[in-house]
Amino acid sequence: MRSPRNAALAVAAIATVGGTVWYLLRRPRPSPEEVERARRELLAASGRITDGSITEAPYVRVEQRVPFEEPSDPASFGRQVIVYNYRIAGVSYEAAQDVTTLSEQVRDVRTDLPIQVRYEPHNPANSIVVAEGWSGLRLAHPHHEGDAHGR
Repeated sequence: MRSPRNAALAVAAIATVGGTVWYLLRRPRPSPEEVERARRELLAASGRITDGSITEAPYVRVEQRVPFEEPSDPASFGRQVIVYNYRIAGVSYEAAQDVTTLSEQVRDVRTDLPIQVRYEPHNPANSIVVAEGWSGLRLAHPHHEGDAHGR
């Protein structure tokens, strides 16, 4: 450390380490919703597909409310979750997916038909049944007003 060159290198190394630590501690973290959306996008793009079935599809109505307004009935606010099962290589899996933010893709779900499940090949428990650009759900046909055959 007697030479000015060594002292400058030590100061530069400390500054680099300090800057890296500061960045890692201060960088913006993704929200849980962003993490879940990225997981769905990854599985929709690269996950394998298998057959499954819905075991429960309870729908709890989520009401819109004015910001900063306290809910009059807290039980009226909830989430929509689809519980499903599937089998891979002789192992049965049961999973649930919160589909509250995907309400457009899960209207009129048919629980009496098989579904498709996308899963991660190296971690089959990581799976989805619906994403922004993909759906493995069977939806009921919309009822059309018209002739007796629904045309």
